[in-house]
Amino acid sequence: MLYRAAMSEAPTKATIGTSEFDRDTAVTERPGHPGVYDAELSAGWTIISAINGGYLLALVGRALAHALPHPDPFSLSAHYLTPSRPGPAVVRTAPVRTGRTLSTGQASLFQYDDRGHEVERLRVLASYGDLDALADDVRTTAQPPALPPYDRCFGPQDMPGESPVPGSSAITERLTLRLDPATLGWALGAPSGKGEMRSWFGLADGRDPDPLSLLLAVDALPPTAFELGLTGWVPTVELTAHIRCRPAPGPLRVSVTTRNLAGGFLEEDAEVWDDAGRLVAQSRQLARAPLG
Repeated sequence: MLYRAAMSEAPTKATIGTSEFDRDTAVTERPGHPGVYDAELSAGWTIISAINGGYLLALVGRALAHALPHPDPFSLSAHYLTPSRPGPAVVRTAPVRTGRTLSTGQASLFQYDDRGHEVERLRVLASYGDLDALADDVRTTAQPPALPPYDRCFGPQDMPGESPVPGSSAITERLTLRLDPATLGWALGAPSGKGEMRSWFGLADGRDPDPLSLLLAVDALPPTAFELGLTGWVPTVELTAHIRCRPAPGPLRVSVTTRNLAGGFLEEDAEVWDDAGRLVAQSRQLARAPLG
């Protein structure tokens, strides 16, 4: 079943640095080549044979955190140029501007094709700062998603039927998702047509959230296209993520909505809320609608 939760209960905490997410997003600066990082794209974050876009953004985000003088992602805009696949990759970064509170940089992720030619997979423009230095003043009309309690939501392993996307989805073993029953009509053959998805979210090994894992969270839920009655792969064309504050330990609440599908494309607007009830990340992506 697509997006299979690895555990039916809230995860226990893992030590950051020993987490699978940390190992699989690790980058190593190439000796003698400042700003160039080698990485290994893990097959553990694939959907069918393509690698999840949030995982890729987190990996490139880690490279930019090394390359720029500020530690935390504030805003990242990524264009997904060609599908990535498991195996070696190179991230090339370049500073654009460095200021007192923000630094801006760009990065591209490359792989080699079967003929040995370098192919650009992903291009990112990002601004980084220090989340711990942000002011405490919050004025908002945003409200956390009204999710049922954790134990009254469902992991995809609880749902009958076949996956809406045929084939292996290894990423499901690395996430703990507990989905709102109100957004699970697609799993029962009765999609609501509302284009909404809501879930509790965590990493299956219990690693607490941080700014980089928020980049994964905004793109980790089942596509809203499923609740619109469509099935199949929904590839991301462009994704912009805003990290608003450092998340508190504990499970996250994620909501994703689509208001408009037209011309074969749809948008997905995501909000991520932490265990302290704060809006910690927002995103919008443009994705290609499946043909089904």
